[in-house]
Amino acid sequence: MFAASLALVLAGWNNLVIPALPGTTTVYVGVNLAATALLLAAARAVGLSWAELGLDRRRWAAGARWGGAAAGVVATGYAVALAVPSLRPLLEDERLAGLPGGALAVQVLVRIPLGTVVWEEVAFRGVLLAALARVLPLPAAAGLAAAVFGVWHVRPTLGALAANDLAGDGAARVLAVLLACLGTAAAGLVFTWLRLRSGSLLAPVLLHLATNCLGALAAAAARRAG
Repeated sequence: MFAASLALVLAGWNNLVIPALPGTTTVYVGVNLAATALLLAAARAVGLSWAELGLDRRRWAAGARWGGAAAGVVATGYAVALAVPSLRPLLEDERLAGLPGGALAVQVLVRIPLGTVVWEEVAFRGVLLAALARVLPLPAAAGLAAAVFGVWHVRPTLGALAANDLAGDGAARVLAVLLACLGTAAAGLVFTWLRLRSGSLLAPVLLHLATNCLGALAAAAARRAG
């Protein structure tokens, strides 16, 4: 019951709850951090252990090794894309275009790490995965958690398409959203593999941070490089 309810809540959270709130960074980060704390408390109340949640301190070193290695691969990829002029347009994101340095720093140091990465990793690779693994075989639990992670990205994908003037109306937009959600579901499986391989939530957190934060910096750099 807990696992099914959580899957439904998470499927709607990013698509229904967040859009209804004021769009400021303070609200976004505050609400998601509060949700993180409440979710961890609920997980512990239903008997999920710190180890099941990926938060066993004895696994932090392994998480740092695996996550650091994965983050290094992502950083190298961004560096190569920035170094090759023909690849730079792939990094650009109009949502970050023209942001002054201070606003970009808030995105990279506050909004993304605290409002997005911590919340998503605790919710999906921590609590939801652990709850599902109590009632399903692990491969099925991992697949379902990844599917919900894909659904979580419907609204953000629509926002990105609109901001970057991509995939107009109708079937093209539906296809673009479907492909983006499948892509994020696949990314969720990678994050889950890291979580299970290392035994620590720190591993997917580090990869997620590198993907999103370095991606924002790379987009800004690509824009300025022309």
